[in-house]
Amino acid sequence: MSNRYDALIIGGGHNGLTCAFYLARAGMRVRVLERRHVVGGAAVTEEFHPGFRNSTASYTVSLLQPKVIADMRLHDHGYRVVERKLSNFLPFADSYLKLGGGEGRTQAEFARISPADSEAYPRYDAALGRLADVLRDLALQTPPNVGGGLAALQAAARQGWPLAKLDAAAQRDLLEIFTRSAREFLDGWFRDDRVKSAFAFDAVVGNFAGVSTPGSAYVLLHHVFGEVNGKAGAWGHAIGGMGAITQAMAAACTVAGVEISLEAPVAKVLVDKGKAAGVRLESGEELYAPIIAANVGPALLYRQMVEDSDLDADFRRRIAGFKTGSGTFRMNVALSELPDFSVLPGKALAGHHTAGIVIAPGLDYMDRAFDDARAHGWSRQPIVEMLIPSTLDDSLAPPGCHVASLFCQQFAPTLPDGRSWDDCREEAADLIIDTVTAHAPNFKASVIARQIHSPLDLERKFGLVGGDIFHGRMSLDQLWSARPVLGHGDYRAPIWGLYMCGSGTHPGGGVTGAPGHNAAREILRDRSVLWKLLHRG
Repeated sequence: MSNRYDALIIGGGHNGLTCAFYLARAGMRVRVLERRHVVGGAAVTEEFHPGFRNSTASYTVSLLQPKVIADMRLHDHGYRVVERKLSNFLPFADSYLKLGGGEGRTQAEFARISPADSEAYPRYDAALGRLADVLRDLALQTPPNVGGGLAALQAAARQGWPLAKLDAAAQRDLLEIFTRSAREFLDGWFRDDRVKSAFAFDAVVGNFAGVSTPGSAYVLLHHVFGEVNGKAGAWGHAIGGMGAITQAMAAACTVAGVEISLEAPVAKVLVDKGKAAGVRLESGEELYAPIIAANVGPALLYRQMVEDSDLDADFRRRIAGFKTGSGTFRMNVALSELPDFSVLPGKALAGHHTAGIVIAPGLDYMDRAFDDARAHGWSRQPIVEMLIPSTLDDSLAPPGCHVASLFCQQFAPTLPDGRSWDDCREEAADLIIDTVTAHAPNFKASVIARQIHSPLDLERKFGLVGGDIFHGRMSLDQLWSARPVLGHGDYRAPIWGLYMCGSGTHPGGGVTGAPGHNAAREILRDRSVLWKLLHRG
């Protein structure tokens, strides 16, 4: 391999692969540098116990951009996603809710416990859907930069116009969802706490906040942006796990001519006279390119890979204040049998076993979980979403057995009193198992093996600073043009030739491919302008 390229990509996660593909398709010589032994970043499938495989970190699919799927021809490389038979199953102390399978079915579920909420649900669904339709179109657009002159003003007007055209009711909903807590927003629609819980869970997924935290309502909207196989708002499972998606992306990149290097961790971005010049690997090897695109989060990039002397004081101060920490604890378990829920008995495969099984019984329960994490490090009654992907994909476990993903909130990135997650991870994992067992009494005895990822494990294994699955909090001060910092929301770093293409940029976290797609477009735009300047006349 040469040591000179047109572009180097730091990190082989899904956004890095997406960016690499578009650059290579445009004729550039591109090399992806991945620190682990496998591409995919947090979207990987691993065998964690003999015969048992699962999506290790990222665990469900909905937000991946249809344009990216089509451009990379992922279906030609084995990409296949199946929809959950039900969206969510929520067990409570003496009742349950099963959501999904169509608006009418969900409305009928709500009618069992709250006729008034059943009547309100279609209006709520339509209101969020209308906002999601407008904001969804912004995902593949580059945010306007503050101080970007006339072009930025034109971009702001163009992107804001669809919002301005919304009727008064929709604009009121938009204002509320950007400013209110999830609790306040849902209180305006529903009466029964169980119905509110069914929606409020989305406000805390990857969000180290309570449902009463101002601004938490926005995350409700973020989780209805997606689609599966053309069905808006649906969530699905990638056959072969999330790693099948990134393996398909890697295959598409290889066809386009991208070089992919594994076990090639980047130590430093090389800068010469204010311009990106290349990278130094941890091995000491140096590679050179005029364009560097970083798929790592802003906190990792600017605090560890870029020298302070290459950044101005104001940017250093602001990036030091960039907030990370999603409050996430992630587990995978091998199971000898399916969970048998007290409120919906049965070990035989049923629709609710294919759903996202959400243990978050009540808004007060969710707020206490956050308060506990701030005070004690983790919630004594955690929020747990369990998926059992082997109910949809029998390639993941031996016959008669299953694998489950446990996505858990709230777990502080840094523990109080100087404690380390290395000392507490097993204790926290036991608590999570006990939390599920309280609703499915056979669960603990059915666990054959488990794989644990505390916030610290997520940082060390995947480079997610603070264990933040979104590369930075999705708070209102870190969205759109302010992601990661005002003035650099257009994927361009404050160093010429250095770009950001990961989830720490617009539109944020999730397996979307949008940041990689958008960053590649800006790189090619800059390259075209530079080429014209160099060849003028």
